[in-house]
Amino acid sequence: MKRAINHLLLGLFATVMLVSCSSGPTLQTYFVDHQEAPNFISQDFPISMLKVDKSSFTEEQNEAFNSVTRLNFIGYKANESNTEDLKVEIAAVKEILKDEKYNELIEFSDKGNKIAVKYIGTDDEADEIIIFGSSKEYGFGVVRVLGSDMNPSKMGTLVGALKGANFDKDQLKDIQNFLDDLTRNYYS
Repeated sequence: MKRAINHLLLGLFATVMLVSCSSGPTLQTYFVDHQEAPNFISQDFPISMLKVDKSSFTEEQNEAFNSVTRLNFIGYKANESNTEDLKVEIAAVKEILKDEKYNELIEFSDKGNKIAVKYIGTDDEADEIIIFGSSKEYGFGVVRVLGSDMNPSKMGTLVGALKGANFDKDQLKDIQNFLDDLTRNYYS
């Protein structure tokens, strides 16, 4: 009897391991695997590190800001010699984001720039919001917004508020430079 229970437990453990290993790549593993790779830039920081002047935030914007705990960023800088690698990396991220756990919030293209915003969770509470932007000319960037009880629709108002917010941009200098290059032609 004891032997049968041990075999059953071993079988359950093996099944769990096989199922978890066969689930394919995740955005988190992509970040970890590429954070120090050539042409990539990555940064991970708690939202508390951002010194943001929230005095002009609405109640909704303040609630959205306070629901965010950390940001993860990874970007791939395009250049003349890595065009094929860029295509491969964009395809890899798109394949990960095809997983049914990612709900689409908005997706649009303009002047060769593509932006997709997705989230994991429900329409009322998201555990993770993903912003994926790409351009053949500049590369791509992925921001994982992590928190608890984040409301996807309220996050849009927060983005608008942060554009005009007063915060120490040196904290995000590398990301800001990367995103400026990525979106330079988008708003022109």
